[in-house]
Amino acid sequence: MELKNYSENTKAGKEVTGMKVSATTDVDGQQMGIIPANTQLQTSLAVAMETDSMPSHVVLYIATTNDTIIKSVMIFAEGIFNGESHVIHPPANSVSNQLTVPIFPPKDVPVDLHVKTFVGHKNSHQYHVFELSRQLPRFTLYVPAPKGTAQPTSCVSFTLSERLNRVVMWINQNFLLEEEIVTETDLDVKLLALRTGLPIYFHMSNGTMTIFSDDIDLTGDIIQALAASLNLEDLTAHANFPLFIEELKEVLVKVDEYHSVRQKLTAEMADHSNLIRSLVVRAEDARLMNDMNGMKQGYVKLYDLNRDLINGYTIRCNNHTELLACLKVVNQAIQKAGRLRVGRPKTQVINSCRTAIKNNDIQKLLKVIETGAV
Repeated sequence: MELKNYSENTKAGKEVTGMKVSATTDVDGQQMGIIPANTQLQTSLAVAMETDSMPSHVVLYIATTNDTIIKSVMIFAEGIFNGESHVIHPPANSVSNQLTVPIFPPKDVPVDLHVKTFVGHKNSHQYHVFELSRQLPRFTLYVPAPKGTAQPTSCVSFTLSERLNRVVMWINQNFLLEEEIVTETDLDVKLLALRTGLPIYFHMSNGTMTIFSDDIDLTGDIIQALAASLNLEDLTAHANFPLFIEELKEVLVKVDEYHSVRQKLTAEMADHSNLIRSLVVRAEDARLMNDMNGMKQGYVKLYDLNRDLINGYTIRCNNHTELLACLKVVNQAIQKAGRLRVGRPKTQVINSCRTAIKNNDIQKLLKVIETGAV
């Protein structure tokens, strides 16, 4: 028996694999697992919307081209399944020549799916294994936005010297869409992110590309992926994220409040330390002079002051924890603003934002985030 594996890519996002077998198929052959020579395996990927029983996910369709059945499917992938592998066994009373596998990508990263499919006949004791690889695009859980979806209030715009068809090709390759985007003039694509329910619009005209989205993290990921695909070393951008800026302003106000409280608590702790030293000396003097009432009053005051110090230290620790959390949010905001740019402009924006924070220049910080100007 001669076995020969082969694979080929077809249009419409399908992959077909097959196995040529130089043998005839009869009852004995079926029991041995011999399948027809023209057996092929077809796969395709599609996006499934959220239902009452299942969140939004990607569906992997697997089917054979004849009446052979799919006994089992093994999928190996990093970052999707527990243990990086997943095995599907259809119930014995519902095996057929097709199978659907739900996949739940946790985040927007490209993933290689290594699939092994066991194919044979219903009365087979042995099965042929079809091996193939499919790649999930970087941005999978996105569908065309319904008509009437409001345009996001936030956007980022930048100049691209690349041709329009290269940007269109990048969108078709990195987004799992049912139909490929075709345009010869201006680019105008409206999608809906199924994870967040927020719309995202792409518009490109006369070399200027604008991405409308209220999700600054997603916008940064798209810009970084686009720049890597187009081999852009430097990319500057003008950002307008009013909701993000308002949230950042609120965090900066909290940072100032925590700093003020910290300074006040530090001053109070210093005053209490000086008073403690004074009370200890007075109490000891009273003890040496046999003034038991004066000693008792001194140590009672010392006890109360020590209790106030402990309470103040607890408040100071909580204040410090809240301050660190706010500073972490500010640092993340600076990183998000930097990811809207590429190369040298990205480094300049991050450094300028940190300098503005160090100098307590909030207006300059907001200006750098918006314009990228140093």
